[in-house]
Amino acid sequence: MDALDAEVVALSDAFWAYLLIPVLLVLSIYFTVRSGGVQFRMLPEMFRAMRSAPGRAPDGGRPISALQAFAVSAAARIGTGNIAGVATAIALGGPGAVFWMWAMALVVGAASFVESTLAQLYKVRDTTGYRGGPAYYMQAGLNARWMGVLFAAVITITFGLVFTSIQSNTIAGALVNTARTAGMPEASWLPYAVGAVVAALTGVVVFGGARRIARAATLLVPVMATVYIAMGLVIIAMNAAQVPAVVAEIIAHAFGFREIAAGGVGTAIVQGMRRGMFSNEAGLGSAPNAGASATVSHPVKQGLVQTLGVYFDTLLVCSTTAFIILLGDPTYTEEAGPTLTQNAMEANLGPWALHVLTVVILLVAFTSVLGNTFYGSSNVAYISPNPHAATGFRIAVVAAVFLGAIGSGGLVWTLGDLTMGVMALVNLAALAPLAGTACRLLADYVQQRREGRDPVFTKDRMAGLAGVECWEESDVAAFRDRAHAG
Repeated sequence: MDALDAEVVALSDAFWAYLLIPVLLVLSIYFTVRSGGVQFRMLPEMFRAMRSAPGRAPDGGRPISALQAFAVSAAARIGTGNIAGVATAIALGGPGAVFWMWAMALVVGAASFVESTLAQLYKVRDTTGYRGGPAYYMQAGLNARWMGVLFAAVITITFGLVFTSIQSNTIAGALVNTARTAGMPEASWLPYAVGAVVAALTGVVVFGGARRIARAATLLVPVMATVYIAMGLVIIAMNAAQVPAVVAEIIAHAFGFREIAAGGVGTAIVQGMRRGMFSNEAGLGSAPNAGASATVSHPVKQGLVQTLGVYFDTLLVCSTTAFIILLGDPTYTEEAGPTLTQNAMEANLGPWALHVLTVVILLVAFTSVLGNTFYGSSNVAYISPNPHAATGFRIAVVAAVFLGAIGSGGLVWTLGDLTMGVMALVNLAALAPLAGTACRLLADYVQQRREGRDPVFTKDRMAGLAGVECWEESDVAAFRDRAHAG
């Protein structure tokens, strides 16, 4: 690592540890209290909301459902961070980092609810459905277009291009490593071939628009999650007798009862919270871009669904990685971080598991590209409604996929980490004054549920709303008809 890399890494670490994580924690606790612990008391309702049937899209076509929007956000959330990121947190912070990763997920679920509920409320009509996100509620809810443009530009560059290139680099690296493990000769052309194929597949999907991205994510996310979690459960079952000891080890290290890795409890807290936040994206302002696209009868439904996504990502997928590693009696070193998962998988299941894990990484990285593209497309449309801008962005995504496969990550990843933190601070600055609106929507939803109804929202139900484009009677007519029929 040269001097410039070291300085950028140090700046990024300090930014996350001393500014972003504390701000997110304070606001998430505020959202939790203000909403009455929505992320806890509404857990059963989250599953019900995810099963709700969509109405109809503005063009009369098939809309993006709550489940599809969940899949798109999960596609972006479940990236290589769930495999390599959790491993790095454990390598640097020890087993205690896992506890703080869990704790972070439980608290920031409230932030995820607020941001995705607001994204639904302030969404706008598109040619084939709806789009929205933080940029839209910054303009409509706060009358601050400058803030929306800043957010839209940062998320488009960070997710749409930088992280997309990182994911394609991961795909190429995984395939090259698998070829080397299988005894194949070194081939300098392989990354170029991988880049061309992945870029072509990406182009086929992203030029098909939001609906095609949603369908692809809905197909691939369950497959990759099921395969990975199944392998993890097999490893846990094989080592069932050790599970209580691993849980005890996680708790012991979380509170500093034992020293390990890079400095004890402080490092465990920072690494666990940072990697957990990085993985589940709650409060960052990314998932609401997918949540806004869903056609639902009440904004709160998608807020609940996206909160469930935080739990799915951290408590299920990240925990699977953690137990795979900790049941393998790992050696804690910074350099070993990204390889801890692979080594533990191979030690428990044999060499074939490395190749299966490679396939999982391919699916994880590719769906992350699709989810990131979805986010970028929504924000490009916010900055400029010109269709040529959208086309130019899609071309840039395909180019980033190819270039990422033949390049290297390094400094680019750290810069992306830093810009993502800036994006999160801008989003949190908007959420703080708008949280009251999300809580009023929640009260309306709960009231309708108590009356035994499937909640349906129109903007005339809430006095004082300004800047809301949708949620007219015509937008929810299909839902009202279905409710009356039921």
